[in-house]
Amino acid sequence: MPSSTTVHSAEKHHVARKSTFVSIVLNIVLMSAQIAIGVFAHSQALIADGIHSLADLVSDFVVLLANRHSGAEPDADHNYGHSRYETVASLFLGALLISVGVGMLWRAGTRLADLQDIPPVHVSALVVALVVLVSKEGLFRYMLREAQRVRSAMLIANAWHARSDAASSLVVALGIVGSLFGMRLLDPIAAAIVGFMVARMGWVFGWDALQDLSDRALDEPATADVRALLLSTPGVRDVHQLRTRKMGDLALVDAHILVDPFISVSEGHYIAESARTRILTDHRVLDALIHVDPENDAIAQPPAGLAPRERIVAEVEKAFAEHGLTPAAVNLHYLSTGLDVEVTLPATSRDASDDDARRLAHVDLPELQRRLGARKLDVQRAIDMQAPAAVAERRASEL
Repeated sequence: MPSSTTVHSAEKHHVARKSTFVSIVLNIVLMSAQIAIGVFAHSQALIADGIHSLADLVSDFVVLLANRHSGAEPDADHNYGHSRYETVASLFLGALLISVGVGMLWRAGTRLADLQDIPPVHVSALVVALVVLVSKEGLFRYMLREAQRVRSAMLIANAWHARSDAASSLVVALGIVGSLFGMRLLDPIAAAIVGFMVARMGWVFGWDALQDLSDRALDEPATADVRALLLSTPGVRDVHQLRTRKMGDLALVDAHILVDPFISVSEGHYIAESARTRILTDHRVLDALIHVDPENDAIAQPPAGLAPRERIVAEVEKAFAEHGLTPAAVNLHYLSTGLDVEVTLPATSRDASDDDARRLAHVDLPELQRRLGARKLDVQRAIDMQAPAAVAERRASEL
């Protein structure tokens, strides 16, 4: 059964293709009208806006390309998938917009330097500018609604790109109106304003993408949500060293969870897997790595130089074997307070148990504890749960 993250990703890619194709068709029509009428009507602002629409076309194709590759499955070279293709695409879009904006500013500056050669603007330029304004605003609202529905940063950026187009078309329309009323310098001024808006938008997109490529973390509310999911997992006492880093629109999570230091390894692993499963229910999380700690290792560490398990087990078995005893299990707890050793003797009958107790009394446990460098040494006996049933069965057969 596909996970919620997989389903969300498939829907996001579908929405990206659909909305981007709508943008491509509209931009082809508008760009053609803007450049053709801009040349005919002698409107540099309209031509600049047409070049802006051409940049939109290029960005749309970049989005399609990134959308296609970002959905690829993880492979040997990209163990976490290809989600950062979207971030790289956003960075490229930012660079493209900056270059287009600077070019517009340069062209407008050269035009303003020679005001006497600015020809009058034809009214057809105003008609096209108004049509473009309405079209781009409608495209923005459609793309933003779809992008927010699937929570795609790349699609949201592309939607706001369309909004910048609408804003630039408004500036162009105002410049053309001023030029029609005899203030011809307003047309190149409008072109310069459009260039500045485009360059600024490119800087915002590019800087944001650069931060994500530099392993930017999730914002504080999202991180708090992840922490809450971890803490809600049964068996998790606390969470520390919680770290996140963006991977496209998703994020990778690393966290240390605190559990009871005296549970088994398998139970600790089960708690960690339960915590990971809970985190993955958050649509913003791509994957999670959970580290299990018996204590907060950010502030407490076991003393250095404690004996390894092999040496401890050998010492325990030797000390007990000298008195005819064989431990069934030796459990070790390496804590900041020191080393705790738990020795479990095998379950036996009552008579054998009494004999083992006499043997155990001859084991020098304080000396063994000293040799091991342990803070505590406990000896306990396993309980044979089948013993009562065996006794009852024996008595029944005697009757």
